[in-house]
Amino acid sequence: MSDAALSLVILGVTVALFIVNRLPVGVVAIGSALALYFCGLVSVDDMTSGLGATVIVFIAALFVVSEGLEASGITTWVGHTMTRIAGDAPTRVITVVMILAALLAALITVNGAAAALVPVTVALARHADMLPSRVLIPLAYGCSAGSLLTLSGSPVNVIIDEAMVDRSGDGFGYFEFGVVGVPLVVVTVAITTLTGRRALPRRESTTLPDDFSDYVGTVTDHYGLGDRLFRLHVDTGSAVVGAVLTDIEVGDGVVAVAAQREATAAVLDPGQPLEDGDVIVVSGPGTAVTEAARRLGLTVEDIAGRHPRSGRLIDRDTGLSEVVIPPRSEWIGDRAVAGMVRADDGLLVLSIRRRSRDVGPRAVELGEGDTLLVHGPWRAIDALAADRRVLVVASSEALRRQTVPLGRSAPRAAAILVAMIVLLATGVVPAVVAALLAALAMILTGVITTDHAYRAIAWPTLVLIAALIPMSTAIADSGGAELVARPIVDLVADHSPYVLLIMLFLLTAALGQFISNAATVLIVIPIALAAAADVGVDARPVLMLVCVAGAASLLTPIATPANMIVMTPGGYRFGDYWRLGVPIMAGWLVVALLVIPAVWPLSG
Repeated sequence: MSDAALSLVILGVTVALFIVNRLPVGVVAIGSALALYFCGLVSVDDMTSGLGATVIVFIAALFVVSEGLEASGITTWVGHTMTRIAGDAPTRVITVVMILAALLAALITVNGAAAALVPVTVALARHADMLPSRVLIPLAYGCSAGSLLTLSGSPVNVIIDEAMVDRSGDGFGYFEFGVVGVPLVVVTVAITTLTGRRALPRRESTTLPDDFSDYVGTVTDHYGLGDRLFRLHVDTGSAVVGAVLTDIEVGDGVVAVAAQREATAAVLDPGQPLEDGDVIVVSGPGTAVTEAARRLGLTVEDIAGRHPRSGRLIDRDTGLSEVVIPPRSEWIGDRAVAGMVRADDGLLVLSIRRRSRDVGPRAVELGEGDTLLVHGPWRAIDALAADRRVLVVASSEALRRQTVPLGRSAPRAAAILVAMIVLLATGVVPAVVAALLAALAMILTGVITTDHAYRAIAWPTLVLIAALIPMSTAIADSGGAELVARPIVDLVADHSPYVLLIMLFLLTAALGQFISNAATVLIVIPIALAAAADVGVDARPVLMLVCVAGAASLLTPIATPANMIVMTPGGYRFGDYWRLGVPIMAGWLVVALLVIPAVWPLSG
């Protein structure tokens, strides 16, 4: 068996294993690379070349940039804005997601847009009570269509432009791709909204992050924060100085819950006399509490007033945390009361629950399994994660990212994003350099930490892509692509130029479902130009058609990194993509045949 045929056999087995879905896709991809090596189709360097490939580094850097956008609150702000625009109608949600994906892909490439918009899209789906699997494939396809709006939208565009420069000395303009890109976006959105209800799968994903979009409302109901709770500060000359809590007449409808010595944060015993600077925690109607404070010479601090559903219980500076007292905790036995402020970190205890019930307006000794809701500066909230005395219920980092739009680092993150887009659009430096500079800037300016950057990178996705790059190399070097392509081109050599365009589209799109679209167009370009010369067709429309077909990687998850990026959060299987991908690809073919000859004449 020739090397060309053997490479196609390995490709066929790999695709079959992907479709059967019995093995993890990463295992299949690595196995295919090893098979290519043992069959002598690639060297060791070729087999591992994907790990250092430019596209791998580029995608990894874009994951870090996406993490910076999310950590700074820009992603949350975009999500809130899109939620207001999209509402909860599924069709509107899908349309808004796809349009935004297309616009962002034109600016930061198809893979960067997919990486940045996955968390936003998941949040939108949850708000509309939709499964993320109903929205994430449209996100990927919107990115693919949007990549054809500008020269920098995809590496494929750059390859096509360079081929045109080599051919005639005159390449395509930066926005010239948009002539065909705009109708492709329109057709993609239209077909998805019309057929998506039947074509999109319903999958549950086990890897989605927790949803904190209505966290404030949830804790307000769960902990009964609607009840009015106040801290009354004992001032110099107050009538209660020297009195004990049980002897103070606070008034009808007002309950004296407990007293706290603010200097030490200790909850006072009922018989301890009050001193200047102490705090009395009371509950009751606001007017009655205000009257009691005026009569007794106390200063009112409204705790419950801090956190209505739309209030500022969570903002840029302060947040919430639910903590549980674990066995053998040093907190066991400490006296606590709702309304007290802890001495060591300044956190305000909003509520205490025991056995799923609120302990009420009284001081208690904390026990194993008790739950406290605390409020205070984010720095103190974050520190609880490392405190062995408590167990934190929800990640403060995830909570802050989903509930605080446009944090203090947002201007820096936005400036870095704009600078990266400018570098990508102008081509001052290679795209991978622009992305690496942006990722580094996110860390150096404090938008994210180094640990956050490492965690942001989806390593399984990168390993999968890197393991499949040797497949492209083997098919190209062994002559496998030509083995398939040359007979097809020979069949149409004496026919209408439109037949040539159709066959080139089908050939490019078919190859692009299993090897990278960049590798696909590199394989097809010389074949397409040779065929165009034989038929008498100008190179410009042929190359633009190959560009469109190269972007039509819509039928498999391995067709493009964008498809892979949405696979895990969407819970997709290998065969979930083609149902919607086939009609969209057909629509792209129609658009290409109508628009390209009209804008770029076939005859030179």
